Amino acid sequence: MRVQTHAVHFTADQTLLDFIQKKLNKLDTFHDRIVSAEVFLKLDGAESAKVKDKIVEVRLNIPGKELFVVERNKSFEAAVDQLVDVMKDKLVRCKQKRTDFSSPAITSARYQLEENAVEQEQDEF
Repeated sequence: MRVQTHAVHFTADQTLLDFIQKKLNKLDTFHDRIVSAEVFLKLDGAESAKVKDKIVEVRLNIPGKELFVVERNKSFEAAVDQLVDVMKDKLVRCKQKRTDFSSPAITSARYQLEENAVEQEQDEF
């Protein structure tokens, strides 16, 4: 997965960028078709002298969808950990919706179509 990281109004050190890359790469185990991720690191209250919180925003691109999560915490690492947990849940739900063709309504509709096709073939003879 290609990860682009943007630090808004400050420069992030390489250890933080490596940490984010490592954590986001683990998301590949929950969804196999992740194309790219875009990460924004922001400081809440950067205009004043005190920085209150650190904000991490991630936009994850998968075919046909874009997932977006925002987390804030006292440190970027803690915010990224929380964000990855939320993103895991979103990815699992998205993948289940994509592959959930075994629901009762779909199964019964498929069965009805097959029965109708068999009946039409028998009527032709």
